[in-house]
Amino acid sequence: MLVVHSPASSRHDPVGYFRRGQVVEHPEQASRYAILLRAAEAAGHEIVATGDEGLAPILAVHDAGYLELLSTIWSRKGELPGIGEEILTGHFARPQMMRRPAGLLGQLGLYMADTSTPVRAGTWESIQGSAQAAIGAADAALRRGSAYALCRPPGHHAYADSAGGFCFLNNTAIAAERLRAQTGGRVAILDIDVHHGNGTQGIFWRRPDILTVSVHADPSNYFPFYAGYADETGGEEGEGANRNLVLPEGSGDEAWLEAVSAGVEAAGAHRPAALVVALGFDASANDPIGAFKVTTDGFSRAAEIIAAAPFPTLLVQEGGYLCEALPRNLAAFLSAFEAAKG
Repeated sequence: MLVVHSPASSRHDPVGYFRRGQVVEHPEQASRYAILLRAAEAAGHEIVATGDEGLAPILAVHDAGYLELLSTIWSRKGELPGIGEEILTGHFARPQMMRRPAGLLGQLGLYMADTSTPVRAGTWESIQGSAQAAIGAADAALRRGSAYALCRPPGHHAYADSAGGFCFLNNTAIAAERLRAQTGGRVAILDIDVHHGNGTQGIFWRRPDILTVSVHADPSNYFPFYAGYADETGGEEGEGANRNLVLPEGSGDEAWLEAVSAGVEAAGAHRPAALVVALGFDASANDPIGAFKVTTDGFSRAAEIIAAAPFPTLLVQEGGYLCEALPRNLAAFLSAFEAAKG
């Protein structure tokens, strides 16, 4: 399996995270990237650093004003006297409040959904490198039949103009749009992260050419709370091109694999030129912020189910947090996928 990554992924390394009323250690640490990269290397996969295709493929998905903010936040830190190693805001726009203010704190609150996405000195380089890994791996998947983008930070909670849920740029959506542009055909996205891919759903909500299918825990009492319900099927021309396969918290291998199979079947019915898999390992029974009980064997079986799909397939790393099972789950998934693809 070809593994495409960006060394810049380690430059964004948040420390604290305000969760459930208290500041805790941030689960989306730079060490995730190092752990996943070592696991892929140890398993003997082909490792390549991504190139740089510039901002055009990112602008095909993301709002220009949002990108301008992300790329300049740190250089504007002088607007916030006394700022430390991270920039955040405690002021957030609501749907009824959409005026773009001039000041940095106000702009942060317009373009960010929560306090999980602090900006540090190397954040822009890291998130831009993560997006480039998705773009490079998308191109490689078309040439080779499959590829794995080791994207970190993750991306599927990022909307076209909003960060949140540890995500800044939506790597999965950027890759899907790249594949659509390169092939001229339809693209399907299958998101198997334990959390709903709300940003991806939002980006393609009105698009009939890109199918989004998400297998995730019931959001009625689990992040992202406000999206991911089964009756959300797309809007306007995109009606029917969004499917949410919702499972109760505590679901294990069998229920999860049944949903994954249904997702692959839905992708096939879309007749795509390529498939993008938003690959989260936080469905693991061992994940510190997960809600499912999926085993390492379950991830192997999911890989076999997905690999049976007869179209070029790109795997894009999403969630999966620090625990002993994380590198084991990646190695098992890639091994089973590669063996099934032949």
